[in-house]
Amino acid sequence: MKRVSWFGCILLLSLTLALLGCSGSASLPGGNNPPPGPQNGSVNMIMSDASSEDWATIGVKVLSISLLPQGGGDPVPVYTAPSPAPTVNLVQLDQLGEILGNASIPANTYVAASVTISANPGDVLLTVAADPESAFPSGLASTTIPASQIQVQHAAGSAGSKTASMNVTFDSPLVVSANQSNALDLEFDLSHPAFIVEHVPPSAQPFWAVNFAGPLRCHHIWSLAAFLLRHLYGTVTNVSAPDITVTKDFPVYPPTNPETAISSPLTLQIQADATNGTIFYDVDAKTSTVIKDFSAEINTLDGKYVRVAARYQVDGSLVAVRIWASSSFNSVWVSPEGHVLHVSTSADTLTVQNELGLPVKVGVDANTQFFFRAPLNAAADATPIGAGPQFLPNLVRGFKVHVSVDDPLASPSAWVAQTVDIEIARFDGSISNANSVNFTYTRDFFTASDDYSKTLDYISSNTPNGKDAQGNPIDGFKWWYFTFPTQPDTGANAIPDFVSATGGAVNFGGAVGSLAAWGESYATWNDPAKANDWSALWAVLVPAPVPLGQVASAWVQGGNGGSFGMTALNNAGGKTVSVDVNATPGSATLMYQVDMTGGIITVTPVDITTTSGLNTLINNLVPGALVKVYGVPQPDGTIKDYVLFYYTGVLPVAA
Repeated sequence: MKRVSWFGCILLLSLTLALLGCSGSASLPGGNNPPPGPQNGSVNMIMSDASSEDWATIGVKVLSISLLPQGGGDPVPVYTAPSPAPTVNLVQLDQLGEILGNASIPANTYVAASVTISANPGDVLLTVAADPESAFPSGLASTTIPASQIQVQHAAGSAGSKTASMNVTFDSPLVVSANQSNALDLEFDLSHPAFIVEHVPPSAQPFWAVNFAGPLRCHHIWSLAAFLLRHLYGTVTNVSAPDITVTKDFPVYPPTNPETAISSPLTLQIQADATNGTIFYDVDAKTSTVIKDFSAEINTLDGKYVRVAARYQVDGSLVAVRIWASSSFNSVWVSPEGHVLHVSTSADTLTVQNELGLPVKVGVDANTQFFFRAPLNAAADATPIGAGPQFLPNLVRGFKVHVSVDDPLASPSAWVAQTVDIEIARFDGSISNANSVNFTYTRDFFTASDDYSKTLDYISSNTPNGKDAQGNPIDGFKWWYFTFPTQPDTGANAIPDFVSATGGAVNFGGAVGSLAAWGESYATWNDPAKANDWSALWAVLVPAPVPLGQVASAWVQGGNGGSFGMTALNNAGGKTVSVDVNATPGSATLMYQVDMTGGIITVTPVDITTTSGLNTLINNLVPGALVKVYGVPQPDGTIKDYVLFYYTGVLPVAA
């Protein structure tokens, strides 16, 4: 099983519920008006995820989403996919939102959601990154995994109509009341170790078990206006002075040449920014201008394809920050989007990974403008933070960007970046030198020239940084352990606690050696803490890259769980490391049995908070048993385990 980034793919369904009265009409946020009905509310469906070092495409087809009323009753549909159902590449949605649709639902109390995903062979697409981590199975860079090697867990139905369905119970009920607005996130965590399980049997190609049941959770979003949307594609169907109406388009996956679009029934109203101005790029004419309404485009924009960098306003309406327009869908789509692979300050180039797992290199010249998406601050969202090659050193591998080239009809080898939207500024790696002011990330990649060491200051203690689970505002830096995102450490003790928590290391000896605390952070630009540089909004302590191992010493019962000793597999001269397992309800280690029998992989959760589940674990943790541990090194040299796999049937070999 490969270590996957904590931030790696999430299905985020932001449901914005703006309730309508019993009579009259109101505009739905970002969409059309349904027929007025008693106590109905509007629901904007958004899907999001995050990055994965090893994948260029993780494509899924979401077929439907429904909300489940409290006390029973029929599920209330909030999204139904068009036909054919579009594939959404989760890797491109690195903490970004993809608008799926909107709906009108009855006022009620909802306690859960049901999500259905297409699960036929070929419906889940996996394309390996251009430069995956060194522990990834060799020889697979930029290749598409054959459908025969992808096994969707819990699929049901007849051949050709297989689906995988999952329910998620809300932490607290979603109460839809008249004249109120609510927001809800449903997160499908692709970074969860049980989401994509790699199994490499002896003398065989690797198999990939995709598990849609389990890594699905919910939490409230703190501000719709702060939510970051992915660039959306559409066809303009109406133009007025204040806004345009577009029918949303989805690109085809895998991409065609030239790229074509899948039209959807979703229509969106998008306003110009009347205060700060919207930057309007005519891709065909190769011109750009700042507009505050669409009066000059009324006779020319209707029927054209657009790509829009948009943001939500507090009332749920959509405002365009930048718009690219063309008579060709391919011209607005030919704009490299993905994670930064390489930054060359000597050649003045930026290399971005596309959906096919291929590197796309673009030049950076004096006219290239860099933007950092900041939807909560409209002026900052529309203002470049830098320009030209001199700004390139501020980018590192792992950033999520969307690049626009100055001439999409030119040969790709001659592309020069017109704009670079930095959507996510992501730093990660081993953590060192944490103190009261800053800490350092050290990141080593398979391609050594991409390595970096970056010292990040914490954001100012006065910088707003979301809300906690009770809805209280948070100021300043926050951090948490990767399985407990609803339990951040905030306030005056956050930084001292972080310094203490990151001081640990675990030593496996041999070739594996010592592993320090590992973390990931998203940064913000030009915070009061540090002008014209990146500062850490938060950090999450994620599992250190512990290799496949085996049990070296049997289970020892403890007060709230127990521990066992493990060694790294094929690690000559290695040491035994103690692994602490928690069985306390609400904070228990997540346990999974991974079985391969007859060429079929089955991933089964084991609830160790029960007596039978704990006994199952103990009976399988015998000396010599293979295990995969996901945990954080502690100051005492042990591993605090958050996810644990044990294997049965045909056992895997080290990748």
